[in-house]
Amino acid sequence: MRTTRRFRRLVQGVLLVLLAAYSIFPIYMVTVESLKTVDEDVFGSPFYVRHPSLEWYQNLFEEHEWMTHARIVTRTVPFLVWSRNTAIVFSAALAVILLSSLMAGYALGRLRPPAWRGWRRVLLATFLIPQTILFLPLYKVVFHLHLDDNLLALVLTYPMLAIPFCAWLFSVYFQKLSPDIEESAYIEGAGRFTAFLRIVLPMSWPVVVAAGLFALGVISSDFMFAGVFLPNQWHQTIAAGMATMDVSLEDLSVVSGISLGGLPVLLIAALFAGSYVRGLTAAMIEGA
Repeated sequence: MRTTRRFRRLVQGVLLVLLAAYSIFPIYMVTVESLKTVDEDVFGSPFYVRHPSLEWYQNLFEEHEWMTHARIVTRTVPFLVWSRNTAIVFSAALAVILLSSLMAGYALGRLRPPAWRGWRRVLLATFLIPQTILFLPLYKVVFHLHLDDNLLALVLTYPMLAIPFCAWLFSVYFQKLSPDIEESAYIEGAGRFTAFLRIVLPMSWPVVVAAGLFALGVISSDFMFAGVFLPNQWHQTIAAGMATMDVSLEDLSVVSGISLGGLPVLLIAALFAGSYVRGLTAAMIEGA
């Protein structure tokens, strides 16, 4: 019996290691490629690097004088500009997504308007619609609002992709969350908004983290909307800017840019991984 259990645990451990290696392999390859010199990229092994170099990372920040009509000196690879644009778009879009999803999820799960179950199913169904189908109508909306080549176009577009699932997640959590604590606050004279802000929201932070990480994954994986809505390189995000750069064996700046641009998302995901699991568990088990 013990031998069978040990063998089963061994098989489970091996499968988990294989799954982890399979998932991490693309990140490993991008990192290895970004650390290679030109010679090692051409003649070396594709799976490891003998002499790591930060040359391509330095190229992203290297100064090159460009004289424009206004005599402004700038960089050939505006990586810092792309990073600033990405931070602005991601921060604003995440704020819109979480605020809207919280309000929609609380209304569906707690206040329960007529046909609330149907509305929740519609939200989940809309999330499953492929983004490529949504591209043309969203482009027309952005064009008619005169937001093309404006960061606001992405700030308005990204929430449409993530809010359906996040609102559904919050509504499932709030649906059967015990109302006793809120009712105690009502007895003390607090209103619904005060009880939500001071009691419900603090105890729901793992679900907020789970929704935020999910939304971050959705918006950080996009380059199609960013590339089309922001044609000017000085208005682009990292994903859109990298897609416009040339890729060759003699220039691996794109690979280093992808690696550097994905690093903050990777760190945030690793930092909040535990909260992400607790949030999904709370929504799926405690709240459902």
